[in-house]
Amino acid sequence: MKVKVISVLEDNYMYLVIEESTRHAVAVDAAVPKRLLEIIRKEDVVLRAILTTHHHCPSPCCAPRDHARGNEELARLLPGLQVFGADERIGALTHRVSHGQELSFGAIRVRCLFTPCHTSGHMCYFMWEDDSPDAPALFSGDTLFVGGCGQFFEGTAEQMHTNLTQILGTLPKDTKVFCGHECTVRNLKFALKVEPENEMVKEKLAWAKRDDEDLPTVPSTLHEEFLYNPFLRVTDNFKKPKERPNPQAVLAFDWGLFDPFLEKK
Repeated sequence: MKVKVISVLEDNYMYLVIEESTRHAVAVDAAVPKRLLEIIRKEDVVLRAILTTHHHCPSPCCAPRDHARGNEELARLLPGLQVFGADERIGALTHRVSHGQELSFGAIRVRCLFTPCHTSGHMCYFMWEDDSPDAPALFSGDTLFVGGCGQFFEGTAEQMHTNLTQILGTLPKDTKVFCGHECTVRNLKFALKVEPENEMVKEKLAWAKRDDEDLPTVPSTLHEEFLYNPFLRVTDNFKKPKERPNPQAVLAFDWGLFDPFLEKK
């Protein structure tokens, strides 16, 4: 399968996933219909479905309905279009999916992974093709970012900890991570405060700050995220109470990063 990375709005990503043998496609987080339709025509594909990760970001600082805002218009322009998601607040929703549910679009297989926290109805989508040598893909919306994770608008730190370690973190390590926003530089600057000696953070940050700022930093891989993403490295950064903690790592407590781990201890 071929994944087209489409930059829209201020820092959003939407994606077009193409089954190359049939030229059928599914879109993930179709935020800007006009732009998506331009690429569909250019690629000469038929859009079969939209997979929406979540209804919108509830924060007033974000673009309204920045992940699902194109659903209604696309459903009007393309009669019979299927719209999948886990939250009834998603516009033009035709199929409500649940955790672990699997979908098929030709050779493209999809497993739905429920990750409530950023919103209470957030769903990630894990995609692959049987008998393909290509690595699988994870469309992580606003749960897992390159070098970071989403804010806890409708959930808790414990939920996010479960999402990252028990759901997304158990996927194959070669999985390509396609997230919902371009915020890699900001995330890695924070990661460097948590782990100032982490060479992988330094290297990834230098790469992300390369001269051409228009180039996307997606995809990463799950293997890479475990090397520099502080939210997947909780156990590496945690210091037992009898030890003196790293001063920079203390900053992470402000985000509630260590709360779930401490509770389990």
